[in-house]
Amino acid sequence: MSVNTLLYVVVPYVAITIFIAGHVWRYRYDKFGWTTRSSQLYERRLLRIGSPMFHFGILLVALGHVGGLLIPESWTSAAGISESAYHAVAVGLGAVAGFMTLTGAAILIYRRRVTGPVFSATTVNDKIMYVLLVGTIVLGLGTTVLANLGAEPHNYRETVSPWFRSIFTLQPDTTLILAAPIGFRLHALAAWVLFAFWPFSRLVHVFSAPIGYLTRPYIVYRSRDARPGLRATPPGWEGPLSSSRDRR
Repeated sequence: MSVNTLLYVVVPYVAITIFIAGHVWRYRYDKFGWTTRSSQLYERRLLRIGSPMFHFGILLVALGHVGGLLIPESWTSAAGISESAYHAVAVGLGAVAGFMTLTGAAILIYRRRVTGPVFSATTVNDKIMYVLLVGTIVLGLGTTVLANLGAEPHNYRETVSPWFRSIFTLQPDTTLILAAPIGFRLHALAAWVLFAFWPFSRLVHVFSAPIGYLTRPYIVYRSRDARPGLRATPPGWEGPLSSSRDRR
């Protein structure tokens, strides 16, 4: 087995397998851990700034990747969208979304580091997740910017995109990804490693939706008092006798 086959065929399939099986395992055996472990109680000012930036940015990044990787170039050409027009929109929106995501992530990491209770609640798993996530974002953003500085930007829809689709059609073609610049290849490998780690991190909350709230029964609150409904013993000098005289 060659190194290229290992990196661009074996690694993707292993990552996909771990991604699916890991989520199934996590849902079955760690439902109570299926959460982001919100730290809003400890600090809100930076969270109100960084969280929307990161989440809106990463949503745009995800939509851009869906369009760029899954939609063939022939489809957009048939729809009357020229390659130059598609490239300009993709690069412009991709750069804005990438910088928004990276800035939001930087604010959230800074908040986690300088806020004592939030930092204390940060696990080793969280630190690994941030390294993989930010590393993948930086590689993708750097590739987007640097690949378009030259006179002839690389058209990833002729190399990376068909290679990505060939994995899911079970006909992986490493010659396609090898034709792409090194930045694209590193970004792809970083993404596969992130996907493999995904099920075991707080990123699982991406697949959470509060659908159960629509059908679950009401929460019943019960008193801890051994004699519910009775008047509590008054504090201080007001004892049971004085309380009974007052009532008379």
